[in-house]
Amino acid sequence: MKHIAWIIVLLFPFTLFAQKAERKNLREGNKLYNDEKYTEAEISYRRSLEVNPTSEQGIFNLGNALYKQEKYNEAGEQYKMSAQMQKDPIQAAAAWHNLGNISSQAKDYAKSIEAYKQALRLNPNDDETRYNLVLAQKLLQEQQNQQNQDQQDDQQQENKEDQNDQNQNQQQQNQDQNQDEQNQQQQQDQQMSRENAEQILEALQQDEKATQERVTKEQMQQVKQKITDKDW
Repeated sequence: MKHIAWIIVLLFPFTLFAQKAERKNLREGNKLYNDEKYTEAEISYRRSLEVNPTSEQGIFNLGNALYKQEKYNEAGEQYKMSAQMQKDPIQAAAAWHNLGNISSQAKDYAKSIEAYKQALRLNPNDDETRYNLVLAQKLLQEQQNQQNQDQQDDQQQENKEDQNDQNQNQQQQNQDQNQDEQNQQQQQDQQMSRENAEQILEALQQDEKATQERVTKEQMQQVKQKITDKDW
């Protein structure tokens, strides 16, 4: 028993020292926070949590210092811990309220609405939370309307692009068809030109042959007449 009592005697001063160090760092953090020195306040709050990692006040205040530095993800983690650990419903409601603010900051209004509702369950008389809830609901409706409009615009643009593609494809097909018809007509014209040339050449040859035969015939008649008319 003497041995156990001796240990208790040693631990008790250490506990008092830890409590003093925690309170000292919290006070310093609060002063720095009120002076808007949020980075320095964060350091003091973290020091207090090194002494007492389950300090409800230290966790909540660290979340506030992080929030003021726009470190929203880190602040959210502290507020979640605070909301789960707080025994005082008013303090827990404040943590949920701040979680709602972080979600609204990220435009995640559905999530912020749930956080504000949870805060109001713990503290129904908080008018600021009620106002933020109504605002988040309004912003969520506007966001959904905008998303629907964007989807309609995207669909219309997609339909327009598809129609343009179809028109271009049809135009290209028409051009290809016209070109094929022109090529076919040109080939036919060339074939007809060759045939016409052959016909003309053949006609000329026939005319020349007929002319040659006529000339030959006339020459033969002249010779025959000369022979007939000779005076013997």
